[in-house]
Amino acid sequence: MRFPVLEILDPSDLGPLLRIVDRLEEYDIAVFISPNAVNKAMNLIHSRRSLPAHLRLACVGRGSARELARFGCKDLIAPTGRFDSEALLELPPLAEVGGRRIVIFRGDGGREMLGETLRQRGAQVEYAECYRRGKPLADTTPLLRRWARGEIHIVSVTSVQALRNLYDLVGRLGQQWLVKTPIVVVSERMAAACHELGFKTEPMIARQASDEAIVDTIKAWRAAQKSL
Repeated sequence: MRFPVLEILDPSDLGPLLRIVDRLEEYDIAVFISPNAVNKAMNLIHSRRSLPAHLRLACVGRGSARELARFGCKDLIAPTGRFDSEALLELPPLAEVGGRRIVIFRGDGGREMLGETLRQRGAQVEYAECYRRGKPLADTTPLLRRWARGEIHIVSVTSVQALRNLYDLVGRLGQQWLVKTPIVVVSERMAAACHELGFKTEPMIARQASDEAIVDTIKAWRAAQKSL
């Protein structure tokens, strides 16, 4: 069962983003943190200008790479194993960035580690916040009914904010069921958030933030249940 826990909204003020888009030729590398960042930024860019020929494009995950390919972007700087900022930083094009100007397209309030590391390596870094994450007005009744009938056996969430939104949306009754339900997450930060929210089972961390890795983790959990 899919349940929406994040709403992707435009920035409350488009001005800063527009100013960065209008001077893209000043940058050497543009990094896209998520598929949402790709869609929001690239649609805006194409509505105003073309990409500078010299600008290298980088992204963190396969979803972002697929979205960039949909916009006709090739020769991407992107990891092929793990899909996180740490893996991106291990790639040679981001190792020697002294004096380079880098813009990072992301949502509001994203992690600072990528930008901070690039600055430590001598790059000039700017953030372009191209969307906001909100809490949707979702009807939780079908989800709570399935939980009440014992039909929710495991939960998968892919960001800390999505986890917190889910916790808020299901209310007190749903929270009692949620914290007792096995959960698959995609980072240590998310596991820590589960502990903070009082989950009764140890969060399972997928090997990477991909659908395939999450499904593999769920299969391993299911196999373990059958062996008990």
